[in-house]
Amino acid sequence: MFTGIITDIGEVLEIERRGDIRARIGTAYDVAGIELGASIACDGICLTVIAKGTAPRGWFDVEISAETVSKTNIGANGWPAGHRLNLERALKVGDELGGHIVSGHVDGVAEVIGLRREGDSLRLTFRAPRDLAGFIAPKGSVALNGTSLTVNEVDGTDFGVNLIPHTQSVTTWGGVKLGDRVNLEIDTMARYVARLRDWAASA
Repeated sequence: MFTGIITDIGEVLEIERRGDIRARIGTAYDVAGIELGASIACDGICLTVIAKGTAPRGWFDVEISAETVSKTNIGANGWPAGHRLNLERALKVGDELGGHIVSGHVDGVAEVIGLRREGDSLRLTFRAPRDLAGFIAPKGSVALNGTSLTVNEVDGTDFGVNLIPHTQSVTTWGGVKLGDRVNLEIDTMARYVARLRDWAASA
């Protein structure tokens, strides 16, 4: 489990196809403290560390399955080398829960369709897949590229968020552009409420 509070910006160093996609990600984390088999959220995708090293800089390797590729913005050939990623290590018991509970299981991809400055903040509008839009509510939470964000407004399949300067500076959101495709994870509570509603209706 994660919180959606980004703690490092990683960089894709290498991509290799070995049946699945294997990615090497450079990081400022102390890789000596990362166990093999640990989970790290990479742009909101929970991935398992399968190797690590320190030369020429700290790095860890992950494998990405076809199922993950189909649900995310990775693309059939993997992220390009040099691509920057929001990173978060898994939540430990006793850690501060500063965002909201995030599973790292991406539900789909949203598109940036609006971008404007409001003072020092950045106002973004996204278009969600129709089958996910009903789970997004004003003042609710979403995870976008792994970042816990509060929804400002919803209009059909479109929804807006506001990024304060701090968020822009400590994540990859400072470089966001119109047309970008971003990983979307809906709020876990919304998912369960919808499941209970559907179950009750069919009972």
